[in-house]
Order: sequence, then C-alpha cells, then structure tokens
Amino acid sequence: MKTRFLTPFAALAFSAGAASADYSLTILHTNDFHARFEPISKYDSGCSSEDNTEGKCFGGSARLVSAVAEARARSNNSILVDGGDQFQGTLFYTYYKGKVAAEMMNKLGYDAMTVGNHEFDDGPEVLRGFMDSVGFPVLMSNADVSGEEMLATKLLKSTVIERGGEKLGLIGLTPEDTDELASPGPNVHFTDPVGAVQGEVDRLTAQGVNKIIVLSHSGYRVDQRVAAETTGVDVIVGGHTNTYLSNVSDRAEGPYPTMVNGVAIVTAYAYGKFLGELNVTFDDAGELIEAKGEPLIMDSGVTEDSATVERIAALAVPLEEIRQKVVAEAAAPIEGDRNTCRVEECAMGNLVADAMLERVADQGVTVSIANSGGLRASIDAGAVTMGEVLTVLPFQNTLSTFEISGQGLIDALENGVSQVEDVAGRFPQVAGLTFAWDSAAPAGARISEVMVASEDGYVPLDPAATYLAVTNNYVRNGGDGYKSFSGDDKNAYDYGPDLADVTAEYLAAHSPYQPYTDGRISKK
Repeated sequence: MKTRFLTPFAALAFSAGAASADYSLTILHTNDFHARFEPISKYDSGCSSEDNTEGKCFGGSARLVSAVAEARARSNNSILVDGGDQFQGTLFYTYYKGKVAAEMMNKLGYDAMTVGNHEFDDGPEVLRGFMDSVGFPVLMSNADVSGEEMLATKLLKSTVIERGGEKLGLIGLTPEDTDELASPGPNVHFTDPVGAVQGEVDRLTAQGVNKIIVLSHSGYRVDQRVAAETTGVDVIVGGHTNTYLSNVSDRAEGPYPTMVNGVAIVTAYAYGKFLGELNVTFDDAGELIEAKGEPLIMDSGVTEDSATVERIAALAVPLEEIRQKVVAEAAAPIEGDRNTCRVEECAMGNLVADAMLERVADQGVTVSIANSGGLRASIDAGAVTMGEVLTVLPFQNTLSTFEISGQGLIDALENGVSQVEDVAGRFPQVAGLTFAWDSAAPAGARISEVMVASEDGYVPLDPAATYLAVTNNYVRNGGDGYKSFSGDDKNAYDYGPDLADVTAEYLAAHSPYQPYTDGRISKK
C-alpha cells in the first residue's frame, strides 16, 4: 500500500528543491465529448459560423487540436486521455457513427480512453469498428466481455504505456448500470467498480508499475468512492456526470483536483468546452507528491487549427441540408440543461413530453413520460432548425405506446426520482399527469400525490386502473431503469415515429413556441 500524505486541498507542492529522481507528468484529458466536432454555443448546442467569428462559441475539434499542441509544448512529459462518451449527440454520430470520432482522436494523438455507456448505443459491433480504427487502447475493467466475440479479444481492462522512461498503468471504468443505459447486448456483464479497479491495480503493481491512473466514466460520486475504497490508485480522470471542477470558478462542483484518500480526481465538464490539464509529480518510489492544475476553457482565445476546420466542414457537407432546415420559431430559450432537467421540471422536458402525448392522444393515450437523459441540449430563442432539434434528441428513438397499471406508473416515477442525488438521466419529465416527490425520503418511497388528466380535470391516479401511456422505445424496453414499462404483457407498439421528428412537428404546429413550466412536478 502506498503511503499518502497529500492534503484535501489542491495539492502540496514540493517543486522547490525537488529531487532529480522525481518524475513529472501532464495529464491532458477530455470527457463526454458527444460528437461536438464543431463549435458549440453557451447552451452546448450548435453555434453559427457568424457567432463563431464574433467569438461567441466554444470548443470544437479544431480548438482542441491547437490547445493540445500548446499544452504538450509546455510539458516535458504528457499524455492525452478520454473519460468516455465520444459517441452520440449530433448528426455527425447519426450519419457517421464512430468514424469521425476515431479520425479526430487519432489526429489529436490520444493515448487511451475508457468506454462510456454511449459507446454501446449501437451495440458491440459499432464499438468494435471504432476500436479497430483508433491507434490507442480502449479500456473497461468492470465487465466480463469474454462471451461477446466482438469485444473479447480487443477490449482491455487495463494497459501499460511508457512516457519519459516511466511506466504508467491505465485502467478503464464504465457505469455499472450500462445495461440499463445503453445496448451492450446480453453477453456483456458489468460488475462493481471498486473490486474491478482493485483487481487491476494489484495486477499492475505486481508487474512493478507504481503510477496508476483510472479512466472512469462512472461519475463524480462513484469516482470518490473508488478513491476512498481502493489502494494504489494515484489519479482518476472522470466522466459521465459532466462535472465541472475548478479552483477559480464559483460554479464548480468541487476543486480541481478533488483529493480523496490521496487520490487526485479530475474531470472537465463535457462537449469539448474545456481541456483538462493536471500536472502531477511522483517521487522515485512512485508516490504522488504534487497534483495541481485547472481546466482550460476552449473559448475564442484558442485559435482553431485551419486544417481541422476544413476537414470538419467537408465532413459536414452531407449533413447541411438536414441541419439547416428551419422548422419553427422559439419565442424564448428552451431550457434543456441536464443540471435542471435531471432534478426538476424543465421547459425542454415539457416540450418533449407534450409533443409525444399530442401525437398519440387520438389513440386514447393519456400519459406521457420522457427520461431526462434523452434531452441533450437547450435551444436558444429565434429560428429553430432541425439540426438543433436533433442535437437535443440525437438517439433516433421512436415513440412507444403501451398499457400500464397505475401501480406500474407509480413504480416508474419512483425509479425516475431514485437517483436524483447523482443527477441521473432517469428523472421523469411528464405530460398528462402531475406528481409530488420528497427528496428526503428513501429511494423507492419518494412519490406522492400522483394526479392524472381526465375529462373532469386532474384526478388521483388509481393504482389498480389500466392507463395508456407513451414514452420512447428505449425507456419502454427498460432503459434508465424503467423496468415496470418493459415486457411482452403491455400490448406495446415500439415502432412509432421518430421522437425528433415528432418534436419538430409539434414545434412547427405551435410556432412561435413559448417555453414554459407549470408546476406539474413539485418537490416537497
């Protein structure tokens, strides 16, 4: 076991008089990029070329190319790693799947990445194609993939790379509930992160590797648990919860790095808006004696690499006709930020839930539930393009209608609010019903006062009654933990119209659309 003596603050600095045997390393990192190869707006959605010229945009692969090159030039030793979820989020993924991610990551010169849950959105086959295309290892320690032929010989639990004459052990980690969040198939079996990481740490240290970095797509809270409950880990590069850490911003969820049990935990929000830059120093025994840094904002102060701009523009040509079609007007910004929609009623949630319900109301459907994890961006005021709608709803989900008991709806709502502390994507946005929930109550017993729409106004939900409901096909089949919706006993139809098309048509029918919340979800 390593002896730890770092303070819980950013780090202890021993640079003055450091021994010649000390080893310094710059860890550059990204996470939750979600196919944002082009610059993004302050709402994390598309940003026009005019706004980009005016300096109003952030991120994009071209800025990352420049920023990574500059950061490497500042360091004697550096690595570039990713915390997962390169896939899904814009038309680039819808059209190209993982091919553009592979091309850009190779161009940037990544050394490794972990698998995010969205890397499984199109099953093991697309993930395997991506892994075959990249020039670096893709890692995931907490799953048994031996029964999945697409992954068994390719997806590693950990790897060792060499930098500056020293060996670095890298371990991958993905959400334990990825089978509920994506489509890994029946042959991939996920396990607890702590045991998985400790097993790989022990294996690597037995080989003489004494500098261990975990690439984790498991979220800030889980990363802290892994740090607290394992030994031998030095750094955790996180993802999944889009957490912003900083030592200078009052909007940060914690310091950069966050120190737990002597382990430096870092993460860099999402969408390429920041490049994480952590500078660490190890002594000759492999002890972490310094860890400090700050995420670098990818704003207009970062020059875009011209060759990358040209390449992204060429790749975007087939997407333009779809993206530029104006479908409606928004009278005000439509709030879809995950930190709002995953904990309370939000305007984007109401829009999508209302759109689903209106589309199938003539079939007798009276209840609509949308998972907030399916809402990926906000939309600003003014002209709304199909590209913006697809950025919000990128998953090509279809409408599913089904029969469900009142108790089944209560169970679904309980699931929806069961992981609010983790800002989990299962939080329910609803239409045709209202509910109250108590955050102080234990998970599974938080829902109260469920009311459903009727010809006589809203009336109490009857647990014994049968209701016709609509959601998306991912949720209907148990995604995001909605197991009460799944099964062949629901008289379900999972092949309705595309959710993005339904939402675009609803916006058009109600243009100019006025975003709103009306108290349909209340918190005690």
